[in-house]
Amino acid sequence: MNKLFLALLLLASCAENSNTEKENAIKNDFTTVFEKSEGFETATYEETIDFYAHLAKNYPEISLQSIGDTDAGKPLHMITYNPSKSGDNFSELRKEHHILMINNGIHPGESDGIDATMMLFRDLANGKIKTNNNTIVVTIPIYNVGGSLNRNSTTRTNQNGPKAYGFRGNARNYDLNRDFIKSDTKNARTFAKIFHLVKPDVFIDNHVSNGADYQYTLTHLFTQHNKLGGALGPYLHTEIMPQLESKLSDKSWDITPYVNVFNKVPESGFSQFLDTPRYSTGYTTLFNTLGMMVETHMLKPYKQRVEGTYELMKSMIEIVEENGATIRQLKDGYKWSVGDTYPLSWEVDTTKHSMLKFKGFEADRITSDITGAPRLKYNRTKPFTKDVVYENYFKPKSQTTIPKAYVIPQGWHTIIDLLQLNDVVLQSIEKDTIIKVESYRIADYDTRKNAYEGHYMHYNTKVKSSIRNMKFIKGDYIVYTNQPSLRYLIETLEPIAPDSFFNWNFFDTILQQKEGFSPYVWEDKANFLLKTNPKLQIEYNIKMSYDEEFANNWYAQLDWIHKKSEFYEKVHLLYPIFRIN
Repeated sequence: MNKLFLALLLLASCAENSNTEKENAIKNDFTTVFEKSEGFETATYEETIDFYAHLAKNYPEISLQSIGDTDAGKPLHMITYNPSKSGDNFSELRKEHHILMINNGIHPGESDGIDATMMLFRDLANGKIKTNNNTIVVTIPIYNVGGSLNRNSTTRTNQNGPKAYGFRGNARNYDLNRDFIKSDTKNARTFAKIFHLVKPDVFIDNHVSNGADYQYTLTHLFTQHNKLGGALGPYLHTEIMPQLESKLSDKSWDITPYVNVFNKVPESGFSQFLDTPRYSTGYTTLFNTLGMMVETHMLKPYKQRVEGTYELMKSMIEIVEENGATIRQLKDGYKWSVGDTYPLSWEVDTTKHSMLKFKGFEADRITSDITGAPRLKYNRTKPFTKDVVYENYFKPKSQTTIPKAYVIPQGWHTIIDLLQLNDVVLQSIEKDTIIKVESYRIADYDTRKNAYEGHYMHYNTKVKSSIRNMKFIKGDYIVYTNQPSLRYLIETLEPIAPDSFFNWNFFDTILQQKEGFSPYVWEDKANFLLKTNPKLQIEYNIKMSYDEEFANNWYAQLDWIHKKSEFYEKVHLLYPIFRIN
């Protein structure tokens, strides 16, 4: 009987040990979906968040937070690797650490960064990646939650894997990499909260691209260095970019600048992509953050692309560890001042360029079997290395003088909300007052004929400036430019800037005339006005003599006189943001 009891006890003990070993194995299993599939699959949204939650439970260096809403109804998560395990007060952490921020899944079909960053955080936590504990790494694991949930296997027509992936548009079909400055989506507003909480020194946005065929798996798209400006721009261009290229070369990973071509061969030369503030790195530039996009080549195998993204991010951590103090010094020391000339738009500087030793494939123009027209056909059996012109220098196209302050009437609450979201300090006017301001009147603009990201954007905007005394009322706002968010202020509030709030249609109500005239009434008043105002009569006669279209349009003539009269409404085309110089 005792022998039977002991045998049963031993069997029970073995079963218990076996269960414990299985539980421990599950607990300590941080193998990603990408790795389990041998590089053919990417994690779903749920699998990604569960992975980081599992990581955070087992490693005190990892924390997972839900920060805010997205258009998909699910929260945006922020994952932090903090080697010092000293909490998540970024104001304090910033004193002792440098911060690298990584954004993933802005286009969830471009999922390379999602899988690569999961492995990166695991390897940081378990010590496989050795650091000197000076760098904190923050990631948004999947920024476009709605697009990630809209999973399919067909919409990335040119892409070589993974088996299934998310969709480019978000839950409201916005392209989130066109939304940073206008913030139409909850995703963009939550991103701003995270970005201003973290205040990163360096920012990476992971993407996949195919403008042409070439030998590289990895391409980089740093923010345009002239536009970044100050000492930061040259430092990014002559120090950080070459360091990244060198580190990757040492690891047998070739990399080249983003190949900004479409339906032409790269060896004909190409220019750097200009990242205005609608894009992630254009937005982060407004706050002096060194930014770059990773653009892997979508025709390369998925496994290769993810592994390359991993090595690039690992190399960037090394760069931040080695150069963090210099980056912080340049970032915090770069300031604009009242009265400075500030560039608003840019164009390629054709007097300068760089030369690339570019590794491509020979291509021919052959006749299409479908259209009968010439088509581009690359030949991967004919690789080459050629000198290629790369136009990566830009010069200002338009500019303005930085005012002392802007005055914003309180009724423009949509603008005020966005300014406050981006850490802009506003001062409320305490009583009705008259202020001498520079005001703009919209002199001309063009409007896109097709919808673009929920808007019909303006462009080629021109303004006329005048100085006047204007009455502002209690509750209106004065926004002084002597603050860290100065660049954000200038590029959103100056109407001729490419991504200004005016050009994004935030002020379209001023473009509509609210009061008019009935011709049969105005005809007599207009006639009286011309007879009693000889200068106006001469101006009218001159316009009739040289403007044939005007001379043949009776309504245009009456409207012209009306706009010259006291009856024309003063606020039509008056830009409602005013400058104090």
